[in-house]
Order: sequence, then structure tokens, then C-alpha cells
Amino acid sequence: MSAALHLARPEHLEKLLTMVEAFHVEEGLDTSPEQRRAGIEPLLEGIPYGAVYIIGPTRAPIGYIVVTFGWSVEFGGMDGFVDEIYIRPPVRGRGLASEVLIELPKTLAQAGIKALHLEVDRENEQAQRLYQRTRFQPRDRYMLMTKVL
Repeated sequence: MSAALHLARPEHLEKLLTMVEAFHVEEGLDTSPEQRRAGIEPLLEGIPYGAVYIIGPTRAPIGYIVVTFGWSVEFGGMDGFVDEIYIRPPVRGRGLASEVLIELPKTLAQAGIKALHLEVDRENEQAQRLYQRTRFQPRDRYMLMTKVL
């Protein structure tokens, strides 16, 4: 099985929304269909703030990753944030997420992205091990904080 990445396009919306809903249910995120569509659709239509990549074949995706973009003075330019990464449960544990998290940063670096960030649940040790294996490091002095507007 391959973790080939394909930049998602508008025609992939419904397949993506199905996976996004599955991910949100699994993670206990209380989002409506309208919220999920509003979060994904503009990225597929070319809004420059992020990108969605389909993992695996576009006709039968096995997952997706959403990367959003920002600017960092600390890192000297554009940075990215892994907003969501999801692999369908039946194909987990085969190294697909590792492959994505190793290869995608190389592509982003070639495009000028200076750093890639992500967040992980403090209790999710399995995900923490995955991220550390793919060379993401905790920043001990920092904690992600959010204010919903």
C-alpha cells in the first residue's frame, strides 16, 4: 500500500468530507456538516492559506492531511501547521502516516516552507511516538493556546 500524496481538488470534496467526519467523530470533535464543509471546500478551491492532500489513490483514498500556512519571524518565513492527518482504521499500523510525515515536509521545504508544526493530545502516546519517529520534536517551553472567535 502506498502513501502517495495527491493535491485534493474540488471534485474530491465528498470523499474528503466523509473521512473528515469519521476523524472528527473518532476524536470527539463536535462539528457540524456545515463547519466541516466550510473548513475544507475553500482549500480545494485554491484559497492560499492551506492545502489538502489525499493519501493513496484519489478514487479510493485511505486518508488525508491538511496543512495550513502562516508566517514566522522566529523561523524566518512561511511555516506550516498540520491541522489534521487521518488514516482509515483498516490500514493503520502499516507505516503510511510515517511515510506522509517524512515525504511531505521535503516537498514543503522545496516550496520555501521553513518549519512544520503540529499538535498532539498529551495523553496520546502512540501519536507522540509517531511524530517523534518522523523528527517532530516537542517544544518544552511552549504550549498551544487557543481563543475561539
